[in-house]
Amino acid sequence: MNITLRQAIVMRVKGKSEEELREVIADSVDGDEKALPGLGVLFENIWKNSEPEFQTHMVEHLEKSLT
Repeated sequence: MNITLRQAIVMRVKGKSEEELREVIADSVDGDEKALPGLGVLFENIWKNSEPEFQTHMVEHLEKSLT
């Protein structure tokens, strides 16, 4: 069975509670750079499943955080 990196990351977090997801994110933020692709996949999933207004909010928040 061949799975993509995206699929592997989603499978790793699928079914986790909100607290467990928070821990995955917290452990990845400012952690080893190997975690960055995983955070990217999680962000991609959030982005694809968000309303345009929320996407705008995320972009605005990102812009502010980069200044």
